[in-house]
Amino acid sequence: MKEEYVRVLDYLPNGYAGDRRAEPIIQSIGESFFTLLELIPKNDVNISQEDRLYVGSGERDKVKLIKRRLRYDDLTSMSKSMLKDVIKSIVKDNEQKFVEFINKSRTITPRMHQLELLPGIGKKHVKYIIDEREKEPFKDFEDMKKRIHLLPSLCDIITERIIEEMREPQKYYLFVRR
Repeated sequence: MKEEYVRVLDYLPNGYAGDRRAEPIIQSIGESFFTLLELIPKNDVNISQEDRLYVGSGERDKVKLIKRRLRYDDLTSMSKSMLKDVIKSIVKDNEQKFVEFINKSRTITPRMHQLELLPGIGKKHVKYIIDEREKEPFKDFEDMKKRIHLLPSLCDIITERIIEEMREPQKYYLFVRR
């Protein structure tokens, strides 16, 4: 279970400030498991923020190698400022995956449901969501918004949870691979 594609958060053509080796660095986030990765680009390639790059096991067109996994605290200030918008974009592009999570989520303990781990979702929302999905599974975010009144933006809620899982250790992970 590895990332196939990443989105560029920050590109440092001269490497990190104060690093004598000064090799170019890309800070990126994976599209499948939201893994933060540091990449080394191939020579003479153009890299821009939010670019989608292939990092799978086949031939890579812009990435020479995956140098290491990053922690949230390792990110540059530019990467941190880009993070929310890039995650939101990934969530929107993979909306069906997250709707499926909502449709298949389950209880974790006798007193807690997976949906309660999402910011802004309390026990009442969980009850409404479960009741509605039993009638008919949700088709997309818009369908959920129509059927569950006063539900905050699901894209925003999921984005916040993903950032929360990156920032600090969690007892339960929903979207980010540990």
